[in-house]
Formats: sequence, C-alpha cells, structure tokens
Amino acid sequence: MLIEWVAPARLGKPFRRLVMSTWLTNFGDGMAVAAGPLLVASQTSDPLLVAAAGFMRVLPMLLFGLIAGAVADRVNRKVLLIGCDLSRVGFLALLVGFVATGTVNIWLVLVVLFVMGTFEAFADTAGPALLPMLIDKEDLGLANSKLLVGYVTFNELIGPPIGAFLFAAGMVWPFVGQLILLVCGASVLARIALPASPTRTHIGHDIVEGARWLIAHPAMRTLALTVVTINVAFGAAWSVLVLYSRDQLGLGPVGFGLLTTMSGIGGIIGTTAYPWLEKRVSLGTIMRVGLLWETASHLILARTNSPAVAMGVMFLFGVHAFIWATTSTSVRQRSVPLELQGRVGATYLIGVFGGLLVGQVIGGVIARHWGVTAPLYFGFVASALILALIWRQLPRIAHDPH
Repeated sequence: MLIEWVAPARLGKPFRRLVMSTWLTNFGDGMAVAAGPLLVASQTSDPLLVAAAGFMRVLPMLLFGLIAGAVADRVNRKVLLIGCDLSRVGFLALLVGFVATGTVNIWLVLVVLFVMGTFEAFADTAGPALLPMLIDKEDLGLANSKLLVGYVTFNELIGPPIGAFLFAAGMVWPFVGQLILLVCGASVLARIALPASPTRTHIGHDIVEGARWLIAHPAMRTLALTVVTINVAFGAAWSVLVLYSRDQLGLGPVGFGLLTTMSGIGGIIGTTAYPWLEKRVSLGTIMRVGLLWETASHLILARTNSPAVAMGVMFLFGVHAFIWATTSTSVRQRSVPLELQGRVGATYLIGVFGGLLVGQVIGGVIARHWGVTAPLYFGFVASALILALIWRQLPRIAHDPH
C-alpha cells in the first residue's frame, strides 16, 4: 500500500500525521517558491529589490535562529509549530487582501516576506526537534528520508509549477492555496499527542547551554564546522548558476529550469533509496563518498560546456545532496539530548544559511572578476581542502564502528 511506503506502520500514527502535515505545508511553500518571486517582479524591476526579497526570507534565521532554538526547547514543540503555521496564515490573509484589492506594493511584500521568514525560522527549528520525540533513534534515518521525499516532491518539483500556473490565472490564487494548505497542515498536526515540555527560567542561559554542549561534543562540533564550510563552498560554486547555464551551456530559461529540476529528481531517488542504503553501507562511507562527489561535481561543471553532461551531474548531485541531508540530520538527532534538540538544531540551520550567504557573496565577486566558471573552481578547491581535513573524522562523526 502507498501509505505503508510513505509512512511505515512501525513508525506509528503520530509519525504518519507528522508526514501528512509536513507534506501539506511543503506543497504550499513550493507554490510560494514560484509565486513569491513572480509577485516581487510584478512590483519592481530593480535588481537590488528583487535580490532583497530572497534575502528577507533568509535574514530572520540569522537574526533569530538561536532564540528560535531556545524557544523550541522551552515550550511544547507541536504547539509552537501550529502557532507558526497559523501566524503565517494570518499574514498570508493580509497579503491576499492587498493583492485582491490592487493595493499591494514592493515594500509591503518585503515586510510580509520578512515576517513569514521569521515564523518559518521558528517552525524550521521546532520541526526537526519534534521528530526525535516520536521516533526511536534507530529509525531516524528512515523517518527523515520520508520527510525529505515530501520536501523534494512538493517544495521543489510539484509546488513551483503549480504556483506559477495559479499566479498566471490570478496573482492572488497561489497565496490562497498556500493559506489553505497551511490550515490543513496545522489541523493534522494538532492531533499528535506530546509530553509536556520542561519550563525554563532564562532564555539567555538556555542559548549558552546549547552552545556549550555543541562546543564540548567533538563529533557534533566537527559536523557543525563541516556544514558551515561546505555550504560556503557550495554557495560560491552555485551563486551564478543561472549565468553559467546561459553563458557556458547555452541554455535558455526552459533549459535552466530543467537543469535545476534534474537535481530535484535526483533528490527523489536519493531519499527513496536511503533506507536500503543505510542498511548496507556504513554512515561514514556514505558521508565520504557524498563529499567526494560534491567536490568532483564542481570541477566537472567548470570543465564542461555540454548540457547533457551538466544535467547528469545535477541529477547525481541531487542524489548526493539529499542523502547527505538525511544522514547528517539523523546523526545529529541521535547524538543530541532531546532537551537540546531545538538549540543545537538552530545552530546548524544558522550555519547552513550563513554559509550559503557568505558563499554567494564570494562567488559573485569571483565571477565578476574571472568569469562564471571561476566560482566552480573555487568550490572545487575549497571542498577538496575541507574534505582532506575531515576525512579521518567522518566515521567518528557518523558514529561508525568500523
């Protein structure tokens, strides 16, 4: 049965409800992936403001990530998730009203994006911290792979084209659709029962406690540094992917869309195969092979001008990226005490987004001076150096007995 493949019965009914809720919200967020930039472009042609729209979605995690992690460890994580989703519903309703009445403007859109990004920062911290409360440690890899299948399918593959289609039919409709899906996701999530969370007295103390634990834990500290540095290299390498697609590969807009879609298709394969892979290959080997491929992919893309080769690289990169995400997330969730999941998880998310932003700035500067393939060469060299430094540590990070 399909439901058994999506959420095996041995993981329990609460996990099935979490999967359904997460997939529903992923679908809505996927529609916004396309509709959001289209709405911004309909209000301004200023490249700086267009770029600012993307930055406004990421900025809240950098500003409030540590606070979000501490809050996730202080309160009922389910209630926090529901509150974030319903708060997003309220601001989406406000945006829908302005769009429907023709009174929307770019500044209003930027404010809404920042507020939505703030609630997403809290939700993205609480969600991964919730999963270990529902699933045994040995099943976290399987559970994370199922959640990521929904993310790739709805957030990256199905949601964006549907969002673009609805936007073409009427600017307001994709946001109405996202609003409805968020309400449905919150309704499903409300049916999950959780134990009460401990009450804490000082949020600053909680943040420091989480940071101290991470610094004192060699394996998780190394993993955090790896996440940050690898994302700097990745962000730089792919910072001008749209220009690389046009100038190096000779692809138009449709070709660029297909290039990114290949990564999503690879992600589906990777997350689907993960439970099988986890049973047969040590986690240390999975991490080593994945980072070897990530390093090599930057060099192959830099050296080729063949769209077919680039498509193949992107497909395999998508396989690796989501296997890596499933592995690293599961390893972290197994290692971090339940009461610290929010704070430590938030630190990792800040590392992901912060590394990407730094990398994108580096990549943009390099590309301006040395061309669109130069960031890929930088990504190759940086990834190779990082991999050489952590090669012997990867099995220990993964708690590999071999």
